[in-house]
Amino acid sequence: MYKILIVEDDETIARLLREHLEKWGYQARCAEDFKQVAKEFKEYAPHLVLMDIGLPFYNGFYWCTEIRKTSNVPILFLSSMSDNMNIVMAIQMGGDDFVTKPFDLNVLTVKIQALLRRTYAFQGSASVMEHKGVMLNLSDASVTFQSQKIELTKNDYKILQILMERAGTIVKREEIMQRLWESDEFIDDNTLTVNMTRLRKKLEELGVQDFIKTKKGIGYIIE
Repeated sequence: MYKILIVEDDETIARLLREHLEKWGYQARCAEDFKQVAKEFKEYAPHLVLMDIGLPFYNGFYWCTEIRKTSNVPILFLSSMSDNMNIVMAIQMGGDDFVTKPFDLNVLTVKIQALLRRTYAFQGSASVMEHKGVMLNLSDASVTFQSQKIELTKNDYKILQILMERAGTIVKREEIMQRLWESDEFIDDNTLTVNMTRLRKKLEELGVQDFIKTKKGIGYIIE
């Protein structure tokens, strides 16, 4: 289920957006502390952000810039400030699209679907998975974090892909081994542990700490 963070200070609009998105099967959350939007973004780790421009304390351009320091997650601006200068600013600051208020919810939904599809669906060399700023490139088996990039082995890549596909859910060791070696034959349990240790070490080299957590006796999870 895709997660969407709504950064909108008009409570009526924010609630309307959340309820509409939930009807479409998305998990939606409204930002609560407009002094700590970047912190809420990091904690929630959404797949897409709906960003108003006129916000208390700091405007949407500022928060877009802050998010872009750690993540390439799609950001869709929503604003009644729809003159050309603001639209240009929104895109230059890292926004992916702009919708003018008042907007049609169905049109907005189509734009959201298109952004999610372009970002997360398989599209050859542009195919990328993202979680908490960690970018897994499915076309060249590399992982990127804060502009640093590292190549992965076949097993490292498969393990990270499996866990990122199921982010927020515990994946059993047996399931990972089955998908990793595509065999019903017995695989030494320590082999997976060795592979997992190597992957964690590579992520730590990128500055990503505790990205993969162990659930003792069960499996692993990316929270």
